[in-house]
Amino acid sequence: MTTSSRTLGACFSTFSREAFRLETLDDYSRSGGVDAYQAFLAGEAQPAGYRTAGWVTTVTDATDAGKRMYRVHILSRPLTDYLRFELTWGYHRNMAAGEEFFILDTTDQANPIPEAPDFWLFDDENVAAMNYDGDGTYLGTDFLTTDRLAEFKAYRDTAMAHAVPFPAWWAEYAA
Repeated sequence: MTTSSRTLGACFSTFSREAFRLETLDDYSRSGGVDAYQAFLAGEAQPAGYRTAGWVTTVTDATDAGKRMYRVHILSRPLTDYLRFELTWGYHRNMAAGEEFFILDTTDQANPIPEAPDFWLFDDENVAAMNYDGDGTYLGTDFLTTDRLAEFKAYRDTAMAHAVPFPAWWAEYAA
C-alpha cells in the first residue's frame, strides 16, 4: 500500500465517470454523523445539518454532471442500530441526491468476498482503501498502486453480481 498526498475529498471533485464504494462494516458510528445517529436512536427528527450535509452537495453536484455514484453494503440481518440509522436516514437522503445503493445480504449466503476491505474505486483508475479500527472509527485512507486495480475491480464486480438494489431489499426487509 502506498499513501500519497492525494486526499479522498479531492477524488470526489476530480473523478469523471463513476465512483464506487464497498461498505463492509456494521457500525461506522464513530466516523461522522454522530449527532444525527444519537438523534435517530432517541427517536428525534433528522437534524437540519444532517439533511443538508456537505456530502449531499457532493453527490448532487456529481450526479447533476452525469457522473455515477453507487455503493454496495455487505450486511446480514438482524441489522445493528447503526445500520438501521444508515439505511433509514442516510441511504434515503443520499438517494434523493442521486446516489445508488445495493445490498449484498449475507444472512442466508456466504460472503463471496470476505477478504475485501472498505474502499472507493474512482473511474476504474484509482483505489482508495478505507481504514477503520475495531470500533468503526475512520483512521484514514491508503491510495493503492495501479498493480492492485484488477483486484479491486473484481471485488466491485463480484459485489454487484451478488447484490440487489436497495429499494427492493428495503421493501422486503425494512426494520
